[in-house]
Amino acid sequence: MKKLVLLALCMFGFTLSSQAQTIADNALGLRLGGSDGVGTEISYQRGLSENNRLELDLGWRNGRYYDAFKLTGIYQWVWNIEGGFNWYAGFGAGIGSVDGNEDHRDWNDDDGLFITAAGNVGIEYNFDFPLLLSLDFRPEFGVINAYGDDVDFDIALGIRYQF
Repeated sequence: MKKLVLLALCMFGFTLSSQAQTIADNALGLRLGGSDGVGTEISYQRGLSENNRLELDLGWRNGRYYDAFKLTGIYQWVWNIEGGFNWYAGFGAGIGSVDGNEDHRDWNDDDGLFITAAGNVGIEYNFDFPLLLSLDFRPEFGVINAYGDDVDFDIALGIRYQF
């Protein structure tokens, strides 16, 4: 409990001490990664204020043992490091569907809807032209369905066009 309170105080302190910067109103691209979950995602970011944004990612996977898709929404705080370098952190949730392959017995019970809770932390570089590159870490915690009932650690590279 003490660690959770300390983490909340640190996040609040970072929010108060964040420097003003301009993030793009919109960014659209790909988020390439995925561990055991859904892989490549179409990624959209919408700026909400000078240092807050919403990220929506739609991913799909046609795997050997299952087919799945997932929509994830993450609310993010963005802080400037120096120049075009930023770091960001956020939280959100995902909802999706999985269809297990009948030939693989471990996936048969996992078919259907699943819901996850997610955190997000990453670093990005905002070029002088409308390109944004990012590298992030997204732990996802399964809430509903056996497909997502464990912790999944997702590391991904993001490539987005800003407009």
